Amino acid sequence: MNIKSSLICNKYLKVKTLNIGASLYEVNFNKKNLILNLGNIKNYKKKHPFVGSTCGRYANRISKAQFYIKGKKFNLVKNENLNILHGGRKGFDKIIWKIIYHSKEKIIYSLKSKHLDQGFPGNLEVFCQYKLNKNELSLSYYFKSDKYTHVNLTNHCYWNFNKRKNIKIFNHDLKINSNYYLPVDKQNIPLGYKKKVLNNDYDFRKFSNLGYKTSFGNKPYDINYIIGSKKNHFVACLVNKTSRIKMKVFSNQPGLQLYTGHKLNFKSKQKKLSTFQGLCLETQHFPNSPNEKNFPSTLAMPNKKYKLFTKYKFEKII
Repeated sequence: MNIKSSLICNKYLKVKTLNIGASLYEVNFNKKNLILNLGNIKNYKKKHPFVGSTCGRYANRISKAQFYIKGKKFNLVKNENLNILHGGRKGFDKIIWKIIYHSKEKIIYSLKSKHLDQGFPGNLEVFCQYKLNKNELSLSYYFKSDKYTHVNLTNHCYWNFNKRKNIKIFNHDLKINSNYYLPVDKQNIPLGYKKKVLNNDYDFRKFSNLGYKTSFGNKPYDINYIIGSKKNHFVACLVNKTSRIKMKVFSNQPGLQLYTGHKLNFKSKQKKLSTFQGLCLETQHFPNSPNEKNFPSTLAMPNKKYKLFTKYKFEKII
């Protein structure tokens, strides 16, 4: 397994990516790296909590690792109790992607996933594009299958704007453009209905301090918010007043998975990551959509091209 890093940069941003998992390794803005990584790139061969990785074929969870398409049952590879998480035991995060284009401000990775890979039907071709435009980093996934299948892709980077990454995320403030979230069961599978965030612990409609909201680690978040379906709608804004950095997130995806890293754990000779050291803002479709008729559909039609888009805009706080 030959892991390689690649750089795209401009006046405002310097972004390092890896071919394993089409991963984000560094996002540098204002002379600071804003995401967690595993240090030595050889560490990405080891089992890790999806640090910076592309998750697929299906990001998040599918209940009982199964779904039906036109009456036919497909059994998937279980990797979280009875369920499947982030694509199975060998999801897209563990695969070496091919670089098909690389310029100063853009890189494109490609991947071919065979029919019944981790149990998913269809031969699927996927492209992952990272592109810079001034102070903006855009992430685009393009895909096409030759059969009906379910697809849900996201990037699983852990944001931490502190210069010293051993400082936890409690000094960050977060705003999420959502009036509803999806309640879940004990296995983090949605119950099939939405619930208002009105004046409860899930309400991030106004900027909220993550230390206060999580009771400094006693109330973790791993929950999906309903965002909308407009082309490039505003999703969330993350601020750290200490580092004086603000990040706005835009996407064409209907959901956002907020994960505060309460299970984050990785240790090697060079690197240690621990709980609440990073925050994930995963733009995506809803968990378990293949088994919920009332959720936005993740069913991909044969030979139809799809695009999933997310943009991160970085600003200095004056």
